[in-house]
Amino acid sequence: MKIINPDFEVLDEIDGVKMLQKIESAGRTCYKSESKITPDSAKKFVANIIRNGHESVIEHEKVSVRIICDRGVTHEIVRHRIASYSQESTRYCNYCNDKFGNELTFIRPFFWGKEPDRMHIWLQAMQSAENAYLDLIKLGASPQEARSVLPNSLKAEIIVTMNLREWRHFFKLRTDTAAHPQMREIAKPMLVYFQKEIPIVFDDIIPF
Repeated sequence: MKIINPDFEVLDEIDGVKMLQKIESAGRTCYKSESKITPDSAKKFVANIIRNGHESVIEHEKVSVRIICDRGVTHEIVRHRIASYSQESTRYCNYCNDKFGNELTFIRPFFWGKEPDRMHIWLQAMQSAENAYLDLIKLGASPQEARSVLPNSLKAEIIVTMNLREWRHFFKLRTDTAAHPQMREIAKPMLVYFQKEIPIVFDDIIPF
């Protein structure tokens, strides 16, 4: 049994300035005001369209991210409908194989870091799930049959591609205090990354 922390990897080479310039070019098509484009006009233009709620223009740019989290979190991520997903499949992945280390990998529930009794119960449950899964496979069950004993804490990898407008929606919802704690655990550092790499577009989203 392996226990890891959630993580993410941005799969695109992001050039935030070029993204803004492309968005400005698309947006100015609506007004046929391309003549107003200057080397430094994109930031102000994009800030204005976001402030005015004209966010359809920022859909012309997208970002793909590999997210490593537990399966419970992936169930919430895929509720965002304007996106493309490719997720690690427990139907086809046989965790008894060498490439998986002949073991299951789980995501550590950070909120029990100061609750040793609860953490102990969680560890016992994960070990029990792993034992049951491995035993079922050894008895001839297929991965899609054996997965019925797998818990939400199982590690999952999911590739998520969203346009910038949907990423804004994602971060507004998933960094809010009402979001699930493990969702916020991964969404907040992702937002910080996006804010660093892409000017203007995410600056007004402040996680609590």
